[in-house]
Amino acid sequence: MDTPNARTPSVLLYGIEERPPLREAFFAALQHLLAIFIAIVTPPLIIAGALGLDHETTGFLVSMALFASGLSTFIQCRRIGGVGTGLLCIQGTSFSFIGPIISTGMLGGLPLIFGVCIAAAPVEMVISRLLRYTQKVITPLVSGIVVTLIGMSLIKVGIIACGGGTAAREAGTFGNPGSLGLAALVLGLVGGYPIGAKTAADLYRENLVSREEAERLLAFCNNSNPVFLISVLGVGVFGSVRAGVWLWLIHVLSALLTGLVFRGSGKSASRQELTRHPPFQAVSFAEAFTGAVRSSLAGILSVCAFVVFFYVLAQPLTAMGGRLGAVLVAALELFSLTPLLTADAFGFLLAAAAAGWGGLSVLCQTLAVLEGSGLRLRNCFLGKVVQSAFSLLLAALLVGYVLG
Repeated sequence: MDTPNARTPSVLLYGIEERPPLREAFFAALQHLLAIFIAIVTPPLIIAGALGLDHETTGFLVSMALFASGLSTFIQCRRIGGVGTGLLCIQGTSFSFIGPIISTGMLGGLPLIFGVCIAAAPVEMVISRLLRYTQKVITPLVSGIVVTLIGMSLIKVGIIACGGGTAAREAGTFGNPGSLGLAALVLGLVGGYPIGAKTAADLYRENLVSREEAERLLAFCNNSNPVFLISVLGVGVFGSVRAGVWLWLIHVLSALLTGLVFRGSGKSASRQELTRHPPFQAVSFAEAFTGAVRSSLAGILSVCAFVVFFYVLAQPLTAMGGRLGAVLVAALELFSLTPLLTADAFGFLLAAAAAGWGGLSVLCQTLAVLEGSGLRLRNCFLGKVVQSAFSLLLAALLVGYVLG
């Protein structure tokens, strides 16, 4: 029997001054390297793409970013001459300055960028010593607004990347169907249902892709988002981030395999039938803002209505319980399936297959975003069936490793 003074075991494996064994230290370092690598190389790639730099200069910027990050991280960890924290604290590039750096580069190129950074670095160092006195001014609300503005400043860069990047603009192939299709797939994988389908429908409405190309996109670009797969299914059901990451990787791979299956459909379509719109038609801010809010609200209400409808419809099946009830609920709606999943091999297989299928709720959401576009739901339905089969097969191959 536990006494009131009994201490719970500590989850701290190593203290600040302790040294883990070489094997554990190596894998900890590798984990940090893999986690930070993309974040370090992405800002110089974005800046180089926005400024239209050649491949040699882009490679130089990426190399210098990696070198500076490694050197500063070493000093931070080793605490040389009183400089550094002595902790495993990665020093990488920052997304906060991408907007100002791009603006500076457009005015004076790389020399002006380097000069401004050299002049601003000591200012940042001095300010860092005063941050503890500004906590009452720089509140979470202020920092949240700053982070939001950083994301907004990258919208233009994202749109250029969706069209094929600066190189495509110079080559006259900006907005080609391949780049737009890749953008639809990425948006679908990140945004979740039914963002991928809406992107494909909008591309067709704007006459940027043919009908056959849009329906081919519907087969594999409409996917679940990683937050649901990792947080809700992985952590909430299986109690493991690792299981959630594997579910997401299975979902992504099954989407790509489904795209390969449908790559031959509609090849007979003629590209000459597409009539391109003018490159850009300016609209007023008020018109753009109200149109965006109206469209977003209509989409949200449509999605929520179908989620609620199928949630209510699935309740009798949820009360049934058991594996049969779980399978029937999975055919209808994904969210209602979560309480019925068990943290075992069957639950993992069903979670992977259900995420690939999405449910009748997702098909109805997709049908709503396709309304008025003239696109058929047939390819989307077949694509979800194929993706669910691929997900089930991949999960069956990996379930022993993931849950073992």
